[in-house]
Amino acid sequence: MGFLANIFGYVLNFLYSWLQNYGWAIILFSVILQIILLPLSIKQQKSLKKSAKIQQEMQKLQLKYRNNPELLNQEVMGLYKREKVSPFSGCLSSIIQLILFLSVFYLVSRPLTYMKKVDPMVLEKYQQEITESGETSSYPEIKIIEKKATEDENVYINMDFLGLDLSKVPMQNLSDIKVLIIPILYVITTFINIKIMTNLNNAKSKNTDKKAITDGKNEDTMEEQLQSMQQMTNSMNYMMPIMSIAIAVIAPLGLSLYWLVKNILQLLERLLLNKFMNKEEA
Repeated sequence: MGFLANIFGYVLNFLYSWLQNYGWAIILFSVILQIILLPLSIKQQKSLKKSAKIQQEMQKLQLKYRNNPELLNQEVMGLYKREKVSPFSGCLSSIIQLILFLSVFYLVSRPLTYMKKVDPMVLEKYQQEITESGETSSYPEIKIIEKKATEDENVYINMDFLGLDLSKVPMQNLSDIKVLIIPILYVITTFINIKIMTNLNNAKSKNTDKKAITDGKNEDTMEEQLQSMQQMTNSMNYMMPIMSIAIAVIAPLGLSLYWLVKNILQLLERLLLNKFMNKEEA
């Protein structure tokens, strides 16, 4: 993660040297990263739409072979192969998102190391001085910026963004209500994203013919099976956002800003890609 954070640091520092503002640099960095990942997003969106189309067949197989897991797995893999859909495409996307998540966290929590490339010996010296003064912090480099920027311009970063100090950690500054603005907006956009993604993925399955699925089986059994599948899917969809929300309140605001911009860009991207692909299908 440190390797990728180091690369991201070069990009963010270049943007910062141009814009002279940490917040605007993060926003532009988020846009650039989203553009780079656009081919992957298109591939994922196509895979999701194709997966939605084969859900009816999947449900039939799950009901038909519910007492024979081994044969069910064989039939499901055969279905994916025939339709040329990878069952692991969602996993690949999740892995990439996790790697990016950790890399950006490293970047914003240690901006002097990864962005400004300050000499580690200098950072160690400043950190020791701050510790000896009796002050501690979960993010030593953020504390160095706060305490030493007036003495050494090499550790100065302009973190004032529209009146918000992006170096602040919400959990440590609850008396300042402004620190909650970005995390709250992030939470709102996160659940809007989840809702829209769920609706897009379920759009096809809403028109599923229950009689075709049951194939003579008990309808109550079918409903139980589908509800169980839906609960599992919902749990997976909410797990990563809930984890990131928990981290957002204990991390510097720069991280929440990145996630907020990323959410907005993903929302627009999904809506536009879905509209374009629907026209293409028509």
